[in-house]
Amino acid sequence: MTTIPADPSRPRAGAGTADRRRSSAELWLLARRVHFMAGLLVAPFLAVLALTGLAYAFTPQINDVLYGDELHVEAQTGDPRPLSEQVAAALAVHPDAHVTSVIPAEDPDRTTRVVLMGIDGLHQTGSHFSSESLTVYVDPYTGGVTGELVTVADRPPAQVWLRELHGNLHLGDLGRIYSEFVASWLPFIVLGGLVLWLSKRARGRSLRAVLVPSFTAKGRARNRSWHGVLGLWLAVGLLGISITGLTWSTYAGGRVDAAITAVNGKTPSLSPSEVAAVGSAEPIGFDRAVEVARSEGLQGELTLAPPHAAKEPFIVEESSEGLPIRKTAVAIDPYTEQVTARQGWEDYPLMAKLTSIGVDAHSGTLFGLANQLLLALLALGSLVLLGLGYRMWWQRRPARSGRSSPPPVWRNLSVPMLVVVLLAAGALGWAMPVFGVTLVAFVLLDGTVNALRRRRARVSAV
Repeated sequence: MTTIPADPSRPRAGAGTADRRRSSAELWLLARRVHFMAGLLVAPFLAVLALTGLAYAFTPQINDVLYGDELHVEAQTGDPRPLSEQVAAALAVHPDAHVTSVIPAEDPDRTTRVVLMGIDGLHQTGSHFSSESLTVYVDPYTGGVTGELVTVADRPPAQVWLRELHGNLHLGDLGRIYSEFVASWLPFIVLGGLVLWLSKRARGRSLRAVLVPSFTAKGRARNRSWHGVLGLWLAVGLLGISITGLTWSTYAGGRVDAAITAVNGKTPSLSPSEVAAVGSAEPIGFDRAVEVARSEGLQGELTLAPPHAAKEPFIVEESSEGLPIRKTAVAIDPYTEQVTARQGWEDYPLMAKLTSIGVDAHSGTLFGLANQLLLALLALGSLVLLGLGYRMWWQRRPARSGRSSPPPVWRNLSVPMLVVVLLAAGALGWAMPVFGVTLVAFVLLDGTVNALRRRRARVSAV
């Protein structure tokens, strides 16, 4: 019997398995370091975002408590007064102002909002989302003015204040970096945690132990169980909050806008043509504009923007929050009452629809109270998650355990894995500049801390 010698060029049996195991081990080490280091430093900022976001999610209820006199009236069975009379009542208080928009009361216990401009003392920036207006609230049954508030994009003062607190801590553009910092790092912290926790399943832990926290474990094992399970259940919500938050950010948001524009996914805007006055015809008023819009199928709350020049149309758009999503807007010729332009939800590109849905879900307005409660659970769960994480770190810190901190993770990466990590980090750093800058800072900090600890250990050994 002839023995055929082994081909030295062929890999040994099991070599592929060993390579896969090494890659998995490298990925696990990388996930552990990212999850620990970034989580430790991002957690305080995430806690602030969770607390401020929790408050902002319930601004509808906060507005009702603080501004009940302005927002609410006693519901009556009779018909409301003509909308034109309600607008005239608001202008009687500020005769030098001009109307930019009117939101008729949709619910029987709500006031009509008349938004005015041209009033001294209002802060104007040129941006709809930061320019101040004066909103006058009118009782639709009596035509009496119930109050007025300085608003931004129809948000009362408390809502504006909470929005700024959540977004930038009232520090302006500089403060926006803190929220972008959290939103940029949160996906990697979450994904790193999932790799660490789900690897428990791969190493023989039961599915129940992965999905349900332990009620019998003690000490750090108990904290780890609750931290891992809670992180698993919150993962989808945290990723969704992070991704939608990035669309509002300064630097990554700019990249997102550019990408959406490149694929024609921007939110469309109504582009009506100019209108021509017909002889001595008078333009239609607010009441007739509502009738025309209703005849065109517009439902729910409407926002009316009257023309400010002879060639401008009357714009009416659906502005109700929540489901079903209503985004139809029409341009009405104020002289002929003809609809000259129309845009609906069906005209939104897919990316614009996804962005709109994500933003509404992030702010708690997509499906009402249930959306708010889910955000509250996500915020409170995140705070518990952060507390458990810090508790685990405190129980395992090197000074307590006698262990030295692990060496920088890149020292244990193979060359191919290191190349992949560097390329991915470069691409992500370009897409999310705040992530890129802080990643470099994290690496330098991690290396410095480890070098100091190794030096201290050598001195102690001597």
